[in-house]
Amino acid sequence: MARKYFGTDGIRGATNARPMTAEMAMRVGMAAGTYFLRGDHRHRVLIGKDTRLSGYMLESALVAGFTSVGMDVIMVGPMPTPAVAMLTHSMRADIGVMISASHNPFADNGIKLFGPDGYKLSDEAEEAIEALIDAAERGEVALAPSAQIGRARRIDDAQGRYIHFAKSTFPENLRLDGLRVVVDCANGAAYRVAPAALWELGADVIAIGVTPNGTNINDKVGSTAPETLSETVVASGADIGIALDGDADRLIVVDERGRVVDGDQLMATIAAAWARAGRLAGGGLVATVMSNLGLERHLAAQGLGLIRTKVGDRHVLEAMRTRGYNVGGEQSGHIILADYATTGDGLVAALQVLAEVKRAGAAASEVLHRFDPLPQLLKNVRFAGGKPLEAQSVRDTIAQAEAELEGKGRLVIRPSGTEPVIRVMAEGDDPDQVERIVDRICDAVRVAAA
Repeated sequence: MARKYFGTDGIRGATNARPMTAEMAMRVGMAAGTYFLRGDHRHRVLIGKDTRLSGYMLESALVAGFTSVGMDVIMVGPMPTPAVAMLTHSMRADIGVMISASHNPFADNGIKLFGPDGYKLSDEAEEAIEALIDAAERGEVALAPSAQIGRARRIDDAQGRYIHFAKSTFPENLRLDGLRVVVDCANGAAYRVAPAALWELGADVIAIGVTPNGTNINDKVGSTAPETLSETVVASGADIGIALDGDADRLIVVDERGRVVDGDQLMATIAAAWARAGRLAGGGLVATVMSNLGLERHLAAQGLGLIRTKVGDRHVLEAMRTRGYNVGGEQSGHIILADYATTGDGLVAALQVLAEVKRAGAAASEVLHRFDPLPQLLKNVRFAGGKPLEAQSVRDTIAQAEAELEGKGRLVIRPSGTEPVIRVMAEGDDPDQVERIVDRICDAVRVAAA
């Protein structure tokens, strides 16, 4: 069933344009609150946000919605998405809300929902909440009697709670003394907690992207723009750089030479460390179809497997939970460590990476570059309408390309979930062959879509 408001990661869009308006946020609060009013206890919701200017508006609207149906509200202010998930569970809240559009520009915002267990909601729950959102618009959601309207309060120690949790995931027998670390917080949700946690563990911390002003989140900083981090690492003589995104659920690393280390290399590093310690569950890791074939070959050489899923960290997590894996993620830097968290956590993943660098006693460039990635090319083809991937000419072209790449590479073709675009990705041992194949398929899609 096609969903009306929820996308692959909550509700997201340009602020003050439907669906990301204050009115909609209030209805989301009414709907989600109504859905989770179960049992006779006093119900509560925990709300966090990143540093976008629009966070104030959406937070106030959500508070109005939740309290109007009888839910108490706990506000924790700017906090990473994984911190909201963790605090929702630890504070026995019925629901958690993160106001963030992740790595998007400041003008966008979003609403992510977590259940009482700290996991993102199921498709069924989101569909039920969508129906209640429409019911709220029609005035068909029951409001609480005057004496039972919810109360709202802010708590001041949420950051300390999360810092303590993050530090607890770092090996007790290690410290970061002697390690100079540049941390880029993207002017986002982790701008206070990430530098503090690293400093408390003994690192010499150089923090950038820690001066949010409401409009500079992800602006030339963070995991999607690591150039500033690379320059700072080299200029300061740091040992390693860590980049988080706007809501800190994503991690990209830069080695001491300023070279970017993506999520595939980081997952390979963590998987190897955990396998060596006898704690890697499932005999491998879970990644998406976009992870490099070099990762798959590298794991196989170590006797480890790779399960691939559709793009999106929720698909990765679903496979991890059903198949019993405890390490998974995406090439883009969403890394899920199920022993610690219910969603991607950039800081917790970074601490595992730093622990391995510290244990090895070697340069980050030696520890983190685990394999040579195969040449990979991704191109997007925009189309006006229809289903060009169903055209016989496109199917034939794809079949020919798959036969050509057999044993030497991979092909991933998929429609975007957020815009009218077909994404064409190929990788293989021969970069010239990869480029020819991608261009041939893109041309076929354009012709079919014309």
